[in-house]
Amino acid sequence: MASLSAGLDVHVPVHQVVLALPDIATLRRRSQALATLDAIMSPDWESRYFSFDSRWGPEEEMASMRNGSGDAYSIVFSPAGAFIRGFDHESVMSPYRSGQMWPGLVAAVPDVFAGSLNEPAFSHKDGVLEATVCLWRQRGDDRWHTGDIELPDGDDPDGANGLFETLLDGTGIAYQRFAQDYYEATVHEDAVAEILALSSLTDELVQRLNPDARLADLAEDLAEIRYPPARG
Repeated sequence: MASLSAGLDVHVPVHQVVLALPDIATLRRRSQALATLDAIMSPDWESRYFSFDSRWGPEEEMASMRNGSGDAYSIVFSPAGAFIRGFDHESVMSPYRSGQMWPGLVAAVPDVFAGSLNEPAFSHKDGVLEATVCLWRQRGDDRWHTGDIELPDGDDPDGANGLFETLLDGTGIAYQRFAQDYYEATVHEDAVAEILALSSLTDELVQRLNPDARLADLAEDLAEIRYPPARG
């Protein structure tokens, strides 16, 4: 297991992500919020970056990001804890370059996360996990973990910084910048902050983000995300 308390260096971005990730409960809430923001910004699911499936599997929920260019991450929340896999398709660590996982990437993953490691939805058709980043945290752990790996040179060799930049920002500024660029629309920082706090949704709040959106039209998305219902 890699020592996460050691000094960081520009060539270990995954360790920077490990240190920046919040606890499991906070990460789950933030993932729900990002999925809700994208549901409001884009009625078309196929155009969204961030999603959250509260019915992913028996006692499992799954947060995901996909950028449409081949990069993605998946976070599976379960009674065992949380498992994260990230995939940067341009990374030299991609299993498509060698036909196998980067040495040490998943070797130390606890058996309780075996289902996610072997999940067909996260794997190439030959069964190899699509991952250049792998992180996990069991219930009761006081920190996140990653495998003992030797990363190649480069500022972001495994893609971790790029993949998780928006997720790691609890202020909402990263999402605001992303959404303004991607959706080519004005995105109000205060509205983003309210969603990140899982505030009760109203038509007024929804329309501050997307004037064409209506709360009633989001019912199915909010049920899947399991966003807290509005207070009466």
